[in-house]
Amino acid sequence: MRAKLTILALALLLALTAGGCSLLFLEEEREPDEIIRGRYVTIETTAYCPCGQCCDWKLDAKGNPVHSKGRYRGKPKAVGITASGGKATPGTLAADTRHYPMGTVFYIPGYGYGCVEDRGGDIRGKSRLDLFFPTHKEAQKWGRHRIKCVVFPKGTPKMPKNAPPPTED
Repeated sequence: MRAKLTILALALLLALTAGGCSLLFLEEEREPDEIIRGRYVTIETTAYCPCGQCCDWKLDAKGNPVHSKGRYRGKPKAVGITASGGKATPGTLAADTRHYPMGTVFYIPGYGYGCVEDRGGDIRGKSRLDLFFPTHKEAQKWGRHRIKCVVFPKGTPKMPKNAPPPTED
């Protein structure tokens, strides 16, 4: 009986080693592919800046910024602060957050990488995006463009301003 168990154990060991069982020979984990691929979408882009004309605010009698129209008309307005609570900077994008949640990363040709951190009253649907510029002159210069952009999957980190543009493979 003991001889049969020994032969059976040796046969099992031989089968496992010949078959490349990963339990006996653990392979090193490979590094995941570092390239994060996005998908192309055609989006109508507009531009905005922190001025009252772009963001619908004005100064009240005391010199404080307030909403100039809509349901918050006359209520205090935090100028330059996004819906996510951060300060708007170049690379800040406003989108319909039902389609592109806060934190969604885009590459926009001619603008660069941007991250959705804001939403706007006129930004509705998945084919609209508003790009932040620091001055009204720059926002007017951008105007309105229909562009083929790249939207990256959820969880993609914000891209640095000098990151290379994506290529079509």
